[in-house]
Amino acid sequence: MMDSSDALMARFLALHPRTIDLSLGRIERLLEKLGHPERRLPPVIHVAGTNGKGSTIAFMRAILEAGGLAAHVYTSPHLVRFHERIRLGAIGGGVFVPEEQLADAFSRCETANDGDPITVFEITTAAALLLFSEAPADVLLLEVGLGGRVDATNVIDRPACAVVTPIGRDHAEYLGDTLESVATEKAGIFKRGCPAVIAAQDYAQADSVLCRRAEAVGAGPIFVGNQDFSVHEESGRLVYQDERELFDLPRPRLAGRHQLTNAGTAIAALRAAGFGDLGSAAFETGLRRVEWPGRLQRLTKGHLAEMMPKDAELWLDGGHNADGGRILAAAMADLGERSDVPLVLVVGLLGTKDAEGFLKNFVGLARSLIAVPIAGQLAARPAEEVERIAQGVGLMAESASSVEAALASLAATVFEKPPRVLICGSLYLAGAVLTANGTIPT
Repeated sequence: MMDSSDALMARFLALHPRTIDLSLGRIERLLEKLGHPERRLPPVIHVAGTNGKGSTIAFMRAILEAGGLAAHVYTSPHLVRFHERIRLGAIGGGVFVPEEQLADAFSRCETANDGDPITVFEITTAAALLLFSEAPADVLLLEVGLGGRVDATNVIDRPACAVVTPIGRDHAEYLGDTLESVATEKAGIFKRGCPAVIAAQDYAQADSVLCRRAEAVGAGPIFVGNQDFSVHEESGRLVYQDERELFDLPRPRLAGRHQLTNAGTAIAALRAAGFGDLGSAAFETGLRRVEWPGRLQRLTKGHLAEMMPKDAELWLDGGHNADGGRILAAAMADLGERSDVPLVLVVGLLGTKDAEGFLKNFVGLARSLIAVPIAGQLAARPAEEVERIAQGVGLMAESASSVEAALASLAATVFEKPPRVLICGSLYLAGAVLTANGTIPT
């Protein structure tokens, strides 16, 4: 009987003692032993960036599937089960890799690796590429895990398009503590003679580095947000324009003004990669249908949603860095303009993240905050520590033993209007919330 993917994953953890050690040598060695599956893939759209990678890929997948194409998808991290990282494309909509296929791919990679040192992300990325090489599809949407230059996904010699979404500060211990250093690492996915799409950036330093690096390696053509393509909202619609086309489209289903940028980047990337002839109906349908769990997701059904007071709103987001907090706060402010109700945060954070930088975005916006632990995560900050940090930046804060305890407390609190509750601070927390709510990704 074949071992389960969980059992194989446990063995993978013993193959490399360090959590992260960025290098291409180990995965290149394994891919060679596997017969180079990375050379037998459908056209690849490779996506790096600090924020918006997953949403941009979700938009592309929704548009491609609406246009009748099959799209493989590789993203990370997962929210509930590892299988979410590998979506096998099919006409009409892809599916998360079934357990039997995942365990088989893991087993073959373990055998080929033969006990050599390798990180978990590297060996599981090799398994994903193996699976993608053996299943037909029209395109592979490939998300970078960390950085870009020496990320395990950067084994694709000639992507159909390389995309970099907005850059911010994160993972400073691996990517450097300046925007320029982070942008340089992300720009490592640009390849000579291959189209490059650079999303509209929040920081001029990042934009400058990305453009220079794309030109230096000979990527091309190069499409830069707010220069070669643009997107804006007009009369409740999304208007996309580049030098060849103007699209008047519905506003994206995903909430938040930042999703306009992500949708525009997705459209530009598809057009640069040769998928621009799908027709306006595919773009319209894709923007209406797109889903990306755990990212500004409103929970209207499920166990936790049912704990909310009548007419209260429950939102979930996995954003966890300072720029993610800024984007999330802006989205909450927009919702507040449409419906002015008290905003309460339920927050869990990892100790590796800039808690102060994340939380200070909500000063003057959130009525109060309840800090909660993230069960099962050794790197999680204690709720009492998050409470102290929140109070230190000027937020009214308390702590609770769990998300359910926090929601029960809110249900017993009298508000002048039913509140808007946002659970945020960690993708690990988002996954736990979706599990407890009974609404895991499908």
